[in-house]
Amino acid sequence: MTDVAFSESEERQTLRREVARLAKGYGREYFTQQARTGGKTTELWLEIAKNGYLGINIPEEYGGGGGGIGDIAAVCEELAAQGCPLLMMVVSPAICGTVITRYGTEEQKRRWLPGIADGTRTMAFAITEPDAGTNSHNITTTARRDGDGWVLNGRKIYISGVDEAANVLVVARAEALSPSGERTGKLKPCLFVVPTDAEGFEAKAIPMEIVSPELQFQVFIDDVRLPDDALVGDPRNVGAAGLQQLFAGLNPERIMAASFSTGLARYALDKAAAYARERTVFQSPIGAHQAIAHPLAQSRIEIELARLMTQKAAALCDAGDDTGAGEAANMAKYAAAEAACDAVDRAVQTHGGNGITQEYGMAGLLVATRAGRIAPVSREMILNFVAMHSLGLPKSY
Repeated sequence: MTDVAFSESEERQTLRREVARLAKGYGREYFTQQARTGGKTTELWLEIAKNGYLGINIPEEYGGGGGGIGDIAAVCEELAAQGCPLLMMVVSPAICGTVITRYGTEEQKRRWLPGIADGTRTMAFAITEPDAGTNSHNITTTARRDGDGWVLNGRKIYISGVDEAANVLVVARAEALSPSGERTGKLKPCLFVVPTDAEGFEAKAIPMEIVSPELQFQVFIDDVRLPDDALVGDPRNVGAAGLQQLFAGLNPERIMAASFSTGLARYALDKAAAYARERTVFQSPIGAHQAIAHPLAQSRIEIELARLMTQKAAALCDAGDDTGAGEAANMAKYAAAEAACDAVDRAVQTHGGNGITQEYGMAGLLVATRAGRIAPVSREMILNFVAMHSLGLPKSY
């Protein structure tokens, strides 16, 4: 077989096959059963970790596999393609793992990365606030110095998996110090690792229509006291690298979100195609009719295009090209969310009335894939990014 530049490595392809095999042993029925009964996917999570897939992007010296974001994205996609989309894959190893790997002190890496890699110390991520929304520059959660530690106060919303996390990586604003260590009076973004059992930290579940064992929370942070080294990076450089740290997690976040969407899209399309091959109404399978076949073929094309852009974004990210990866990651996330929404809608239509029953499991995917157009960044903000940064158009917001 000809080795072409855009094909994934044999190692990556093997990884996909092995993850798919593992996830197939659980499947969509397991996932929805856990969601509808208030259960968790802890068993699946820990088996992924045991096989080395959860921390595949974490450096080997901290218990990981030494791979890149493209590897963890492949794991995320294959899980979703088997009907088990794990949102915390986006958050814990990809966002939090990447930020701590790149910017944490040596002691912080050794304290937090092994637990992220083996699944025993899952880490959530908290940036969104009720009154800030997409504008993260307007976050009001603050951290102030108090003796040799910190005191955090603020509110966060739509924070995934807090009930399953040992810690939360919280984005706050703290007074920046000058290069000489003097106070500047300017508040800059900083990232803090906050234990979920800390006094003053409270999380309240938000009722959601998404069928998922992973819950969303509103978080209340009231006078939460933290040690000096809860700040990611060197405490002497408050605010110096906070923005870079935050952006370091955004490209992996978008790449993982894209993989999450393409995995769900693949799952829906596979189910729709199988149904179209078997369901007979007018003397032949419904898939023989172009009204059914063409939309499904269109989804196949859209999904593959989104996957290719996701792989490009991951390759740029792993190569250290943050600027190039930024454009590609945003495009991948946009394309994948659109492809997923369309694929699920077409899958529901292909199933007809069966498409809105719990038995066939298609309708529940409508909300899950629709969320991809909103989070972790809305499709409108991605269009703003492309218009401004890729086309050089004036800023519109």
